[in-house]
Amino acid sequence: MAVPQVLVFRTQINIRCPFIFRLHYVRKNSSVAAVAVEPVKVIKNRSYNASDGKGNGDAPKWKKLSSEELGISTSMIAKPTRLVLNGLKKKGFEVYLVGGCVRDLILDRTPKDFDILTSAELKEVLKIFQHCEIVGRRFPICHVHIDDTIVEVSSFTMTGRKFKRNGYNVVRRPPACSEADFIRWKNCLARDFTINGLMFDPFAKIVYDYLGGLEDIRRAKVRCVIPANASFIEDCARILRGVRIAGRLRFRFARETAHFIKELASSISRLDKGRILLEMNYMLAYGSAEASLRLLWKFGLLEILLPIQASYLISQGFRRRDRRSNMLLTLFSTLDNLLAPNRPCHSSLWIAILAFHKALVDRPRDPLVVAAFSIAVHCGGSLSDVLGIVRKISQPHDTRFPELIDQNIESDEALLDEMMDLATYVEAALQEMTDEHFVSRALIEYPQAPKSDLVFISWTLAQKVSAIFECVRRGKEKDFRRKRGRKIDYESLALGKLREVRHIFAMVVFDTVFPPHPKD
Repeated sequence: MAVPQVLVFRTQINIRCPFIFRLHYVRKNSSVAAVAVEPVKVIKNRSYNASDGKGNGDAPKWKKLSSEELGISTSMIAKPTRLVLNGLKKKGFEVYLVGGCVRDLILDRTPKDFDILTSAELKEVLKIFQHCEIVGRRFPICHVHIDDTIVEVSSFTMTGRKFKRNGYNVVRRPPACSEADFIRWKNCLARDFTINGLMFDPFAKIVYDYLGGLEDIRRAKVRCVIPANASFIEDCARILRGVRIAGRLRFRFARETAHFIKELASSISRLDKGRILLEMNYMLAYGSAEASLRLLWKFGLLEILLPIQASYLISQGFRRRDRRSNMLLTLFSTLDNLLAPNRPCHSSLWIAILAFHKALVDRPRDPLVVAAFSIAVHCGGSLSDVLGIVRKISQPHDTRFPELIDQNIESDEALLDEMMDLATYVEAALQEMTDEHFVSRALIEYPQAPKSDLVFISWTLAQKVSAIFECVRRGKEKDFRRKRGRKIDYESLALGKLREVRHIFAMVVFDTVFPPHPKD
């Protein structure tokens, strides 16, 4: 009986040249297996031709590339994912890594998570792993629990069901195509963007590219798998996913994709509020918030999702392709410097930053008042700590922001009064951000802007955000221990633990107002 391969758990140092040069080298010098197929006749209203293997036809050549020559090693795959891959492979099932994790491995980036696709039925996956459950009704997948990590496993049979529901993508198998290639190709066709349509077999060490995803990675482009208008009408959440991917990778959109993001921007208001919050959190909590906000503004999505912040950009004379910065974008740029795809923050933190900034727009403050407020949040409301630290600040503040003004505050009492008043404004800003009537009037001065009363922040989440600032108005909290130093507990931050969220909030605000010297 053949013994299946097992992914070895070992540390490997991998020194790689930039991807654009590696990909060029692979295409020139590696043995690339291009699958020759006949044009595929598509049922219903789609005209989709597979490549003939010589680069002819509308679709790109099918490629099978060495993962090693693309710079991917098994050590780059998270340990819990390797355990699941090995468990399925030992039982004789086919296993692949699919989606954005393959793209990120090729780009030498840390994937946010790893998605596994297998030939096993979901019920068979349940039998293999002790801590496993099937989730989702429409398109079920397995959640395999390994320590504190959830590994998502989908089955070819389930993705096939998803494919069948999408009448736009019904295709016939090409005559010269093997069954295995046809199944893989059909699965890739059901994905959103070409750069997410790559499949990686970690045991055969092969990356399958049926959609031209590698070429789009090389060109730094986000392109829909099917025509963009059909893709976004089929699932308008793809608009937000596209923005998230482009923001994180600093990629551009293909022309057709960009056009229909603008054209169909208003369709995102039909999404479930929970889904919108999820997508916004992916954009703002994983280290690419500033780039995501700029893209949301560029494509007319910010007016729908965050009308209050869109009103601010309009009042600043901010153009769609503006490369300048402002206080809102700088706050999120500072936050980005502390986060990463594998080190996110809780959604309460970025909502707190939005509320804080709105409070400053409503009434600009002295930099020392802002410093006092951030220190009070950090110290759990200890006024003695606030005064002791604020009066020692000697570095200059950032003078670019109209939200910061010189109020000439001399007495400690006046400083504390202003700090308390700022806390009141922040609380009011949070309430306005969760009030549909107020949100609907945010752009009333700009009649050409789309009208939106969208509020995706739930009452429970708003209460969690409010708790971050409660200590400023109520005074020092009993048994509260403030953090010292700049070390971040990312596990606590992702869970929204109050002490850690306050620590990062204070750090972001203070470093935005008083930018640290490069030598510090």
